[in-house]
Amino acid sequence: MKAYLIKRLLSVLPVLFIVSLLVFMIIHLTPGDPASVMLGDEATPEEVATLRDQLGLNLPLYQQYFHWIGNALIGNLGYSYFMQQSVTEAIFDRLGPTLSLAIMAQLIAVVIAIPIGIISARKRGTATDQSLMSLSLLGLSIPNFLLSLFLVLIFTVNLKWLPVAGYRPLSDGLWTHFRYLIIPATALGTITAALIARMTRSSMLEVLNANYIKTARSKGVKERGVIYRHALRNAFLPVLTVIGQTFAGLVAGAAVLETIFNIPGVGQLIVNSVQRRDYSVIQGAVLFITVAFVFINLLVDLLYSVIDPRVRLNG
Repeated sequence: MKAYLIKRLLSVLPVLFIVSLLVFMIIHLTPGDPASVMLGDEATPEEVATLRDQLGLNLPLYQQYFHWIGNALIGNLGYSYFMQQSVTEAIFDRLGPTLSLAIMAQLIAVVIAIPIGIISARKRGTATDQSLMSLSLLGLSIPNFLLSLFLVLIFTVNLKWLPVAGYRPLSDGLWTHFRYLIIPATALGTITAALIARMTRSSMLEVLNANYIKTARSKGVKERGVIYRHALRNAFLPVLTVIGQTFAGLVAGAAVLETIFNIPGVGQLIVNSVQRRDYSVIQGAVLFITVAFVFINLLVDLLYSVIDPRVRLNG
């Protein structure tokens, strides 16, 4: 296990280097002078030159990169002159709402998707199977921002059950916290639910045709036991991979819904920073989310290897 862990960690290092380089180059090759944007149109050339010198923008790009990545390795992602705080503090101040939204969206997706996938596999080729898979295809097709507007229309405007927008921290109470996240989390988790449902169905169909399932049935094992004790346990491995990968995607893709519902998360931070051209925050936040994406997938791989030792042997 230790050798497998070291091998997986070493394989992540080149990915992180390439990601950091791409993030840095995309930001720094964008047209426009960051110092001029930060100071505004009324700034004098002397003020712009002073800020460029403070930010290290007069140095060659490779020196700027190594200076930035060296600081990033010790947790220093830069300083935001707009917010008057470090980028690391700005990210962690807004990480809680993003994680709450992503976790709730993933829970909704899993609770909906796995039963749909199991039922669809058991009813393969029937009207039930076709209806459920059509529903999952619809979930893949509807943009989450459009679905969120429909949900607001139903549960806020018509039924008046849920708030239209905003955010309340967990300290205000569990139910209050959930009420403000139900609509955006449901909209965000719909596409994820569709992917998990389709993967669950596919994996279950493969397992249900295996010889040991036929043997269990021939021995008189009840169908519920065959499905949940034998089939689902073995079919869950590829589903687990999808759950982990989609969760990382939820964390990275919450920006649109955070903006629509005025949730003060990392996604909204990036959107606001793009609008005011706050390069330090954009660079730091994008790197943070990308690194989180990579490590969540690494954690899923390690968990996969714990559940199925054959992964370690083949890896």
